Amino acid sequence: MNKTHQLTIFDFFHRNALMNGPGCALYFNGETRSHSELFDDACRLTSGMAKLNLPAGTRVAVVAKNHPAFFHLFAACSALNFCLVLINRRLGEDELAHALDDTTPQVAIYDNEMKDTILPLIQDRTGIVHNFNLAENFSSLYAPEPRDAIDLAAGSDPDLAYIIIHTAAVQGKPRGAVLSQTNLILANLQLMHAYGLDKTKAYLNILPLFHIMGVNIGLGTLMAGGKNVIMDQFSPQSSLDLIREQNVSIFGSFPPILGRILDCIKSQDTPPDLSSLEIVSGLENPETAELWEAVTGSKFWIMYGQTETSGLITFSPVFEAPGSAGRVSPLVRMVVADDLDNALPAGSTGEILVKGPLVFKGYWNADELNAFTFRNGWHHTGDMGQLDENGYLYFKGRKPEKELIKPGGENVFPAEVENALISHEAVDKACVFGVPDTEFGEAIKAVCTLNLGCTVEEKELVAFTGTLIAGFKKPKFIVFVDQLPLTSAGDIDRFAIKEMYTKGQ
Repeated sequence: MNKTHQLTIFDFFHRNALMNGPGCALYFNGETRSHSELFDDACRLTSGMAKLNLPAGTRVAVVAKNHPAFFHLFAACSALNFCLVLINRRLGEDELAHALDDTTPQVAIYDNEMKDTILPLIQDRTGIVHNFNLAENFSSLYAPEPRDAIDLAAGSDPDLAYIIIHTAAVQGKPRGAVLSQTNLILANLQLMHAYGLDKTKAYLNILPLFHIMGVNIGLGTLMAGGKNVIMDQFSPQSSLDLIREQNVSIFGSFPPILGRILDCIKSQDTPPDLSSLEIVSGLENPETAELWEAVTGSKFWIMYGQTETSGLITFSPVFEAPGSAGRVSPLVRMVVADDLDNALPAGSTGEILVKGPLVFKGYWNADELNAFTFRNGWHHTGDMGQLDENGYLYFKGRKPEKELIKPGGENVFPAEVENALISHEAVDKACVFGVPDTEFGEAIKAVCTLNLGCTVEEKELVAFTGTLIAGFKKPKFIVFVDQLPLTSAGDIDRFAIKEMYTKGQ
């Protein structure tokens, strides 16, 4: 690409420093940084990281709570053509190890809380030649003067791999979805347009910055010249305080965030002043969304998207088209198709297929999977849906072979949990599926058979799975049965089991 046609994430930091320098860019734990100061921080980190003498394409793994350093790294890695591997800090040790082995980073950055978990993993991997603790030696990466950062950034290529986020397991292992700067810039620009983001807006970073939606709205607000109010740990009361004190305009939410904030409001004698709040975007049941709008006066926007689509690709106010997941965004070509990829008429149910500049670059080191995912010129989402005549999407769940459970907005494939369950010596077979949950939207339930002569308590088995997989992937409910129903082909009939054991949940 001709460099005169390129636009990078680093460019937006530079633009804001020039055009909105005194405006507040970041607020964190009582401290603020203007856009000029943020750009200075980003340039000093760019200069410092350049002195590590690492090649373009170097992966930089980050395992941390929300922190201003994420934004410095967004700019520095843009300038140097490094690729950020944003790792979910809630993963279990084996899952963290897989993310590191899959992407082979040369740099690892972590917070103090992750130190005891991540350091042994780093020490076992000789390819990680630099590691930095945000609370200890990370500050040593910043050059005293950022003299060469703008020159270094002139070589930035926005179409290279820029961010890798591991999605739920495909074919038994989490796969790293690769996004470019161009992917993210376009995804964020459409959010800026839809949500009216500009330099007067403030985003409350409740969602983690290792999650695509946290990246979307956080970077989108910054690109618009607005303010990011960073939370490193969710608290309903702290959220209410920050909304009021920092004039927050928007935040993203997955269950149970809104429910807990509403409970906090209900417990107070005097309702908090939330007049600055305009939009909350995410997933929620209609009853909670309706109550939220009535109590706060802000609008709840429903959405649909994937890491593989650079984030949100449908969105609208939740009651604009009740029951929908929002209207298809301007930068997406979407169809609902049959198993042969033939587009179906409005109102038909089929797989959601997507094409356009928001589609990710592919899964890291997975050529065969990429060829299958991108067959016939479409990104196959694995999700089922309906489109109406006005472009509103109605989500209808996952394809049977890609069934997905979403407790609290996280992605969990049943196979991940089933493999953990059957690794226990007492468990013979397991079938895992999602059931409705009032707190988290969806919960994980398992139906298991035991090996002859073996016993295990439900709590013991739940705890055992937590030693192998992330805590949010543990079953909330386990039922033990004598046998599991089978299909005519002799496979576990998961549809029959789900029907039998979901009722009354």
